[in-house]
Amino acid sequence: MSRIVALHLGLVALLLALNFLLPAYTHGNIARIMVLAVYAIGYNIAFGYTGLLSLGHAMFFAAGMYGTGLILRFSELSALPAWGVGLACGAGLALAVGLLALRTAGVAFMIVTLMFSQAVYLIILYFGAFTRGDEGFVIEAADRMIWGLDLGQPQVRYLAAWALFSVVLLISLRLVRRPAGRVFVAIRENELRARLLGYDTFRYKLLALVISGTISAASGGAYALLFGYAGASFATVQYSIFPLLWVLLGGAGTVLGPFLGTLFMFYLIDIASGLTEAYMLIAGLALIGLTLFAPQGIAGVIRARLWKDLP
Repeated sequence: MSRIVALHLGLVALLLALNFLLPAYTHGNIARIMVLAVYAIGYNIAFGYTGLLSLGHAMFFAAGMYGTGLILRFSELSALPAWGVGLACGAGLALAVGLLALRTAGVAFMIVTLMFSQAVYLIILYFGAFTRGDEGFVIEAADRMIWGLDLGQPQVRYLAAWALFSVVLLISLRLVRRPAGRVFVAIRENELRARLLGYDTFRYKLLALVISGTISAASGGAYALLFGYAGASFATVQYSIFPLLWVLLGGAGTVLGPFLGTLFMFYLIDIASGLTEAYMLIAGLALIGLTLFAPQGIAGVIRARLWKDLP
């Protein structure tokens, strides 16, 4: 087993062990962080590895959340098939958006993804009779059962979040070390050169966006199931900016970066909010400092100074 695989399996094992050691408050926080880190991993596939700077990833997160939540609310399907529907919604939306948005590049791509995301947000508000708009809706405990296990119970919720995070983390590690992952990086570094080498860059960018959207939808669907709520606030621009911040802080183009960035940002805001009502000012100053002194992010600095082969 390589040191890289051992490192990632070590993180998985550590998070499993923490399930039995953490106090209740921190236990719940880490479960939430793992679910949101899956969202960040999805974003990292598109932005960190392929160079697709999207400002609309909240639409994929929301697609998974509402695809899961609405199926549970208006059908007889159980939680796991409903989550599968959420994944399909995210993948389908990513494919449709990609076929249109990837005809642009750079700033134009950012704007187009932002417009699509805003359209999804407005659709959620327009069909408020079903989605409950800004108010959102609670998913009943009876609907949040898998194999007789209540996903609302802290231990079950943590282990479900851990399982999802572990699978997605290892899939991400596997992907970026495969030829397709190498092509993603080549497109990020120099798309013209990748095209001259014979790669169909449009197809690879579309593949990256679909993978990214599907993983983001998996996170959104899991959030709905584990925390019992779906709301339009998760489809706003703010939730498109969050994964960008998490990835930049943790280290864009690194497998562990999304988790480290999500963990750092979550506790930065949590601690700052306990000190002052102007907690975003403290968070902003800390982010500026990290950006100035560690522009490659936490994992990026580790890769640059300590472990050059860190994926």
